[in-house]
Amino acid sequence: METYGIGLIGCGTVGSGVARILLEHTERLTARTGKKLQLRRVLVRDPAKRRQVELPPGLVTTRLEDLKTDPNIQVVAELAGGVDWPRRAVLELLEAGKDIVTANKALLAEHGAELFDAGRRFGRAIAFEASVAGGVPIITALTQSLAANQITAVQAILNGTSNFILTGMSEENLPYRDALAEAQRLGYAEADPTLDVDGTDAAQKLAILAQIAFGVNARLDSFERRGIAEIDSIDIQYARELGYTIKLLAEAWLSGRKLALHVSPVLLRKHDPLALVRGPYNAIHLVGDVVGDTLFYGRGAGQMPTASAVVADLIDMAVGRAHNTFRSLRLWCGNGGNIELQPSSTVRSRFYLRMFVEDRPGVLAQICTVLANYRISITSLIQHEALEDHEGDIVPLVIMTHTASTADFRAAVADLADLPFLRETIAYYPVAD
Repeated sequence: METYGIGLIGCGTVGSGVARILLEHTERLTARTGKKLQLRRVLVRDPAKRRQVELPPGLVTTRLEDLKTDPNIQVVAELAGGVDWPRRAVLELLEAGKDIVTANKALLAEHGAELFDAGRRFGRAIAFEASVAGGVPIITALTQSLAANQITAVQAILNGTSNFILTGMSEENLPYRDALAEAQRLGYAEADPTLDVDGTDAAQKLAILAQIAFGVNARLDSFERRGIAEIDSIDIQYARELGYTIKLLAEAWLSGRKLALHVSPVLLRKHDPLALVRGPYNAIHLVGDVVGDTLFYGRGAGQMPTASAVVADLIDMAVGRAHNTFRSLRLWCGNGGNIELQPSSTVRSRFYLRMFVEDRPGVLAQICTVLANYRISITSLIQHEALEDHEGDIVPLVIMTHTASTADFRAAVADLADLPFLRETIAYYPVAD
């Protein structure tokens, strides 16, 4: 029987899971590929480090050269993380005739065009199912199952850490810091959670989805992202009172040949399927011009869900499907035709607006005047009754608007921020109905 040799870069959480599948499920993988998938080399920084999987003697190395020069390694799974060194390693491996499987969304978001051009130049393939939504097969769905469609909208929860934190804030009334600490205790958040909570991780994944769904090379600095670190518990409570849940969404809208992207906290109706996604799970809602609405759901991170996606790519490499897909899709090569990336300020939306204001006559009238100046009308308003004889106290005022231009709404917020009776910073979020 033909042997298919595999190299592995990184044997941390995900790498250990991949190694375990390859070593413990040989018969299953052989039955599905017709080949014996053999793990031949594992590249690590510290060979003495204790790992979550017991590797056979002779597999561990600290030299990339051992993977490049082994004629019996056909594919290398890059699971090291980071950008600079993995970029150089992948380029060298492609030139050495190795196919690549990667879970590195940051690498693809920043250097996808360069890496895919190198893959085509050297006649190799790159597969990356695990780079977006972990064990949820969204890349395969877009490149194969939904290939007959032009995707017109993406609305997705792509960061399990943020979703876990928002679930705790919404369901257990936890302050942000306590919800984050719980996520860190359970291993859902890193010691430094910045990339998760500031929206960067979700934005990197959205950039990859934009390339596949729309053929657009969207650099992270070409669209806006807001994270969850500034969400106040009071806004979680008011959203609930209004019948909504706040979720961090990565969204894309195609209108004609114009595409807008953003990552932002968004108010969703509490019975919306995405609003019901709890804890560390991911979900992706796609709209295709032929199929209509589709929803994909599952664990977006973690050892075995991500390892599952990596090994699925290795199987596709072994049987040749990944090569056919790589050649036919021609990703990161300007295949978006004349689709033009637009700023998210061009999108029309409803908005949630919360201010702390002095409780005195004329305040609401001035706020309404500012909104009216930008053609923004109000659908509902919450200002709980103040205590008697407490005129001048600071009270929260919550407004839900009709649909308006994002640019007009932000201009109105800037004017509202200058009003003399305003206290503290204004909070606002888009509303998806």
